[in-house]
Amino acid sequence: MPKITDVSEFRKGDKKVIRGWVMYDWANSVYQLTISSAIFPIYYNTVTRSGNDFTVSFFGARVINTVLFSWAIAAAYLLVAVFSPLFSSIADYTGRRKAFMQVFTWIGALSCGTLFFFNSSNVELGIIAFALGTLGYGGSIVFYNSFLPVIAEPKDQDRISARGYSFGYLGGVVLLLFNLLMIMKPGLFGIEGDSSLPARISFVTVFLWWIGFSMITFYHLPKYTYRKRTGQANVWTNGYKELRAVFHYVRKSYKLSMYLIGFFFMMMGLLTVMFMAATYGEKELGLKEDVLIPTILLIQLVGMFGAWLFARLSGRFGNLNALILSVGSWIIICIGAYFITDSIGFMMVAFFIGIVMGGSQALARSTYSKMLPETTDHTSFFSFYDVMEKLATVLGTFSFGVIEALTGSMRNSVMAITIFFIIGMIFMSLLLIRTYREKRSMMSPLLRG
Repeated sequence: MPKITDVSEFRKGDKKVIRGWVMYDWANSVYQLTISSAIFPIYYNTVTRSGNDFTVSFFGARVINTVLFSWAIAAAYLLVAVFSPLFSSIADYTGRRKAFMQVFTWIGALSCGTLFFFNSSNVELGIIAFALGTLGYGGSIVFYNSFLPVIAEPKDQDRISARGYSFGYLGGVVLLLFNLLMIMKPGLFGIEGDSSLPARISFVTVFLWWIGFSMITFYHLPKYTYRKRTGQANVWTNGYKELRAVFHYVRKSYKLSMYLIGFFFMMMGLLTVMFMAATYGEKELGLKEDVLIPTILLIQLVGMFGAWLFARLSGRFGNLNALILSVGSWIIICIGAYFITDSIGFMMVAFFIGIVMGGSQALARSTYSKMLPETTDHTSFFSFYDVMEKLATVLGTFSFGVIEALTGSMRNSVMAITIFFIIGMIFMSLLLIRTYREKRSMMSPLLRG
């Protein structure tokens, strides 16, 4: 692993760097909202259905449209999970994590722009562009997350992580409001009322927003977080060596192992909800875009408050207690989602999703960051975190599609998500119990003395 002496001089807590880092949440969250959660899923369902026929032809194979959508997400995140350990280890070895982050940003943003050309006659183009957009988003987040312990002191990481998510929600909302106005009132923009052009233009706005605001991030983040290495070492080989060393460390650490397992199941549920919520509302409940898009907007607005709320709860009760509370909330939300039948129920569930979504993600990131040992190998450690997250997305969305394909109902898939959250809660609770026991055993000698 890299030595502490290899680290280039870098002052933690630099406000300009932190503001630049936070700005990437503002930049990339428009993908999460417009492409993966709101406008694209609704547009996709509209152009890939014919009356009550929900099947589409994908390179000659007949597939249920929502199953194909969920499997496209799974395929994209599987690629990220397979290759991000290699890329992130090389980034740690060479110090060029920002360069990797930039490459994935361009892949994701350009793919979103390509969705402008997607319609019912070229389903393959739409699915491939969507998958590549997801790949770019997921790949860039690996390197984005790994900057947190580099730029911020441990005591500030909860607050800065929550600020990033809050800015992300706000940025996503700002662009969605513009796109929503264009979709609902196309005449204001000189567009015919029954045209698909507003939705397709919204995909281009994601490209422009993502690339444009990420330039602020890339301007402020350091080009090299560590001194560029010299010598004859093969960076590909050393990258895998570093990753293997991190794996051995995680395997021997009870706390990291239990946390990552609990985190894995929590994210299986959380990320599947994020990707499939609009599709569930449109297909299972028959809701239209005039209900779905404002509801997704509600989630984002409430999410800003949720990220702030759970940051405060973690400060008062501890990270693990706050995380377990959020997972318990997810279990109740999923049970409620199984039984809803109308738009009012959907909006009520969406409100509570917004409360816990931002807080869950922000806390998960900062909690893991606090568990890391003193090392310069942040990207390799965070690649484990991100691989677990991506594999959770793969298995969550893939199983969601499989269950729907086998049972013919997305409601059964929702119950599977509930089970994921329950398992995650069990592992985090075991870690919390172990933590309390260790604290009590450390205090006993002091009390006897």
